[in-house]
Amino acid sequence: MSDAPSRLSNALVSARTVARLLVKNGLLFNLRPDGVREVARLARAGISGPAAAIHLHAANRPDRIALKGGGRAYTYATLGDRADRLAAGLKASGLGPRDPILLMMRNRTEMSELQLAIALLGGSAVNVSWRSTPAELEYLALHSDSKAIFVEADLSPVVDQVRPKLSVEPNRYFVVGGTRDGFVPYDAAFATTRERMDGGRHGAVVVYTSGTTGKPKGAVRRFPRAAIRALMRFVAETPLRTDDRHLVVCPMYHSTAYAFAGITTTMGGTVVIPDGFDPEGFLRTVEAERITTSAVVPTMLHRIMALPASVRRRYDTSSLRCIFSGGAPLSGELARAFIHDFGPILWNFYGATETGINTVATPEELLACPNTIGHIVPGNEIRFLDDKGNEVPRGETGELYVRNEMLMAGYHRDEDATRSSMRDGYFSVGDLGHIDSATGLLLLDGRKRDMVISGGVNVYPAEVEAALSSCPLVDECAVIGVPDPEWGERVRAFVVRKPGTDPTPAEILAHCKGILAGPKMPRDIVFLDELPKNPTGKVLKRELRLLGTLAGGS
Repeated sequence: MSDAPSRLSNALVSARTVARLLVKNGLLFNLRPDGVREVARLARAGISGPAAAIHLHAANRPDRIALKGGGRAYTYATLGDRADRLAAGLKASGLGPRDPILLMMRNRTEMSELQLAIALLGGSAVNVSWRSTPAELEYLALHSDSKAIFVEADLSPVVDQVRPKLSVEPNRYFVVGGTRDGFVPYDAAFATTRERMDGGRHGAVVVYTSGTTGKPKGAVRRFPRAAIRALMRFVAETPLRTDDRHLVVCPMYHSTAYAFAGITTTMGGTVVIPDGFDPEGFLRTVEAERITTSAVVPTMLHRIMALPASVRRRYDTSSLRCIFSGGAPLSGELARAFIHDFGPILWNFYGATETGINTVATPEELLACPNTIGHIVPGNEIRFLDDKGNEVPRGETGELYVRNEMLMAGYHRDEDATRSSMRDGYFSVGDLGHIDSATGLLLLDGRKRDMVISGGVNVYPAEVEAALSSCPLVDECAVIGVPDPEWGERVRAFVVRKPGTDPTPAEILAHCKGILAGPKMPRDIVFLDELPKNPTGKVLKRELRLLGTLAGGS
């Protein structure tokens, strides 16, 4: 049977999505004749992704501010010119399509310029943590087969320590934000004349996972036209608009910051990059820059809410229309508190470097179903499967598998890891979840590797953590399983006390007794001043396991 009807149906759905997006978010009314001509040119050339976006807006709204930070502000015309000249300079140094280029720096405008230039060149931007140790950098540079390295000036000693072990040409070590012997200054990387670069059809971003188990894996993301459709479907679910002013506070080497900054420039908005994150500074910048959107991890929300109420009220944040939270579980208590103070502007999303954004929870859904990751974004198919690959009934926990047009191209040089994560075209990063029977919304129950089996009962940490978080004496918490001679495993909870309180384990357990069944009750409570987390806000449970062994419970 022909699949022509299916293709026609998909085309109609995509057309409706695009039309709704163009009207709702202002794109239709912002297209000028030069912009329309550029859209046609890009379509004929088959160019999509960041390369297409920067050229479109440079033609359509050349004087709009695209990028701001570090005392600099670039219009789309200026940013387009700089990105093209930087791409031409990279080409002159011998780099070309599909060549991996490693970026190691803090959040700064050069990071955005480089990502755009590499996309225009058709290369692969390898984004790595600026906190990488010499051993970590050596692995990432060798595993990715990086052909060039851009590093922030004060981080260059880390590169120097591993330089003899790398196969990067001497003229392809570049330094940003200063000068260092043996490195090409960033400004010297630009060609003196502009060359229109359209290599975006080959461009990719390689994001290495945090490596919570074993070596980090490099997720390769390309930018086919299908990716633009997926982006449009997500945008259509949200209040995002063409005139957004987006504040970047998550690390730009991570998928969350990269994705939302990319969405903003794709839409033609302005990306604002501060020097770093601190909770009051966040509010101050929102007021000063009239910020409309930002993407954060729950830890950042927690730190904002930890400010005295008088400090939070000091700043005018009325320009904010949506704050997106992701990267780690968002507790219902934190969501409700934030919405109570700042209004219905908090959106929670679920996704992964490997799968893109898959679900989104509106402010109303967060209030109706605490801890939810919301509803499925159109274009995504999600299944909750048991260990045999069968779908579990609604309300029961299963491993979350996703299929969409945004699935990564695969793990770089790791076909086994790619294959083991797939099942019938669906991809899993090992998260567990279920569909709420009452609301039909989705919830996470933790990671498969973190599940606790106590007395033959499956205990999902997210459920226990939700119960603990609802206790007014608990500021933050995390749950792991530890060996137990009688039960096989028992639940151990790590708790950060609410400021100004000094609860006992018995007080916290008394709160949980009416919420959790016996096997799910923590047997140990370990009090900490803070939970160990990685730079993207995820709790490092491997460190808690070691810490719990040393602490022995209380």
